Amino acid sequence: MDKKTEEFYVRLKEELTNTSIWPSEYLFKFIVPSDLKKILEIETAFNDMGAVIKTTQSKTGKYTSVSVDVQMKNPDAVIAKYVEMSEIEGIISL
Repeated sequence: MDKKTEEFYVRLKEELTNTSIWPSEYLFKFIVPSDLKKILEIETAFNDMGAVIKTTQSKTGKYTSVSVDVQMKNPDAVIAKYVEMSEIEGIISL
């Protein structure tokens, strides 16, 4: 992980710690190329977590947005999930 990414996660943890009471609902938003395999990778990563997952394809059909609303136990768990998701090729975290 590069320094810029590490700094981002440090700021995110601080913000999440200061703005939420944990455990808390958290909304993850991702954009991936419209490839069923990539969408299933995201869905699988949230299996057995009670997540509500919604997908919306772009007008051109080239990309799919994936929203995942899930109960997370603390800011570290949120960051760990973002790091896990970053392994999916082509994913953009919002």
